[in-house]
Amino acid sequence: MNREDLYTQISEPYTLPVEAVENYRRDGYVKLKDVLSAEVLAFYGEKISELVQTLNKEEKPLAERSTYGRAFLQIMNLWTKDDVAREFVFSRRLARIAAELMGVAGVRMYHDQALYKEPGGGYTPWHVDQFYWPLSNANSVTVWVPLQKTPLELGPLAFCVGSHVFEKGRDLAISDESEEKMRFNLRDFPIDEGPYDLGEVSFHAGWTFHRAGPNTSVMPRAVMTVIYIEDGIRLSQPRHKNHENDWNTWMPGVQIGAAVDSPMNPVLYRAE
Repeated sequence: MNREDLYTQISEPYTLPVEAVENYRRDGYVKLKDVLSAEVLAFYGEKISELVQTLNKEEKPLAERSTYGRAFLQIMNLWTKDDVAREFVFSRRLARIAAELMGVAGVRMYHDQALYKEPGGGYTPWHVDQFYWPLSNANSVTVWVPLQKTPLELGPLAFCVGSHVFEKGRDLAISDESEEKMRFNLRDFPIDEGPYDLGEVSFHAGWTFHRAGPNTSVMPRAVMTVIYIEDGIRLSQPRHKNHENDWNTWMPGVQIGAAVDSPMNPVLYRAE
């Protein structure tokens, strides 16, 4: 299968199961099977893995890193660095799913990131992504795309079901503290920590608590993610340094109260 055919695949609509939108809005996440083919994942995954290897600047051995550093190698905005990666990140299929799950007319890029959990890599602490984002509403969602079949030993993403409506702990950055406190605070919620089949992806809301176990296998857990925000969402007043950093990094030049529409935030899908 040639590149043009693969690009067509990631551009064509995916038919959401009838219950997917309801489940996403009730639970704060949804896992969807057969969203991407094995051929798509092999082709784009090879380029993404190559970029991670080239762009990674982490030189410390795992034992000398912090909990965050042991959780994964994190390479951001691959779409700005390579045309093949850009094709994948700009997938109209994935962006349309994000818009339909949130019930919005269009979505823009917030940023992408590859998250590679190395063999022997540690757990990813409980956290919510939207802690970092100075945005005017909660219409944000992340697609988590494993580039291989992801059994439990690789450390798949786990979700606290329904936690997107739970406000306690939203002020915690990802850390040992967030893991300890939220493991206690979320004790009455069900946890979904199941494996991912090849081609299965998940979408989770910005306020959904999630974590991942360690990678106890001998191969890396290769994952690509894209964060989508509602087209028309506005920059809110930053409340802490993490907000300020995200403003300057992902929304440069956008004024407080204005729509997030910098060159770093292109439209990825808009209903016709």
